Amino acid sequence: MTLEATAPGADYGSSASSSSFYAAMRILPRDQREAMFQIYSFCRQVDDIADSDGPRDARLAALQQWRNDIDALYQGNPPPRLKDYVASVKTFGLKREDFIAIVDGMEMDVPQDIRAPDMATLDLYCDRVASAVGRLSVRVFGLPEEDGILLAYHLGRALQLTNILRDIDEDAGLGRLYLPREALLHAGITSNDPNRVIAERALSKVCLPLAQRAKAHFEKSDEIMNRNRRRAVRAPRIMSKYYHSILDLLIARGFTAPREPVRVSKITRILILLRYAFI
Repeated sequence: MTLEATAPGADYGSSASSSSFYAAMRILPRDQREAMFQIYSFCRQVDDIADSDGPRDARLAALQQWRNDIDALYQGNPPPRLKDYVASVKTFGLKREDFIAIVDGMEMDVPQDIRAPDMATLDLYCDRVASAVGRLSVRVFGLPEEDGILLAYHLGRALQLTNILRDIDEDAGLGRLYLPREALLHAGITSNDPNRVIAERALSKVCLPLAQRAKAHFEKSDEIMNRNRRRAVRAPRIMSKYYHSILDLLIARGFTAPREPVRVSKITRILILLRYAFI
């Protein structure tokens, strides 16, 4: 599962993405930082269930137990693994439905591997695994309600679409294909077999429009962050700039096989932190 978590939305399995998350979170005050690490830990644990190679029915049961535990948390009877969440839920007004949406998003990969979903299903997936994380995060960051929800919507989708484009080959190795069916058919690709699709010469005709969609979401999220307090958007700004850099590298590299992995240079990461962390 290519999953974008925190700010809004992180890729829980990627060391590079995790390092960008930790860098963004370290600049927060202690109570905000602790809440964000709790959100990250929750996402990481349910993501690990969805991505495990265990029996599908066992994974579905484990995800349902997380739903039950979230319900217990909000009913005032938190299970041991969620006891530390009580203060953050109360302090920042974290919503039960956003935690549940994240579990629902993880579950979309479990009954069967996602392969060439239609655009509506892909957007729902992005909302659950990325924008729902964002909706939790912006409450911690202290953004106004309306702009916070809008930022979660746009930045979550921008980050998740970037992940999908970055991880095409890795996801195919897991039997998954997140590229939308309509775009594949428009490019003349009729197969939904991940390994066949990623070898198609016309793949760029699928990926470039998706990259432009991600860019549009980045632009919208920049507009929202520009009109809010700089300190309230420091962490999401760092994540945004980091992932926008990944997207630019992907576009410059192209999507025709063979595809070399892209990495944001250490100097670029340092410059992003220097520019946006110390405000």
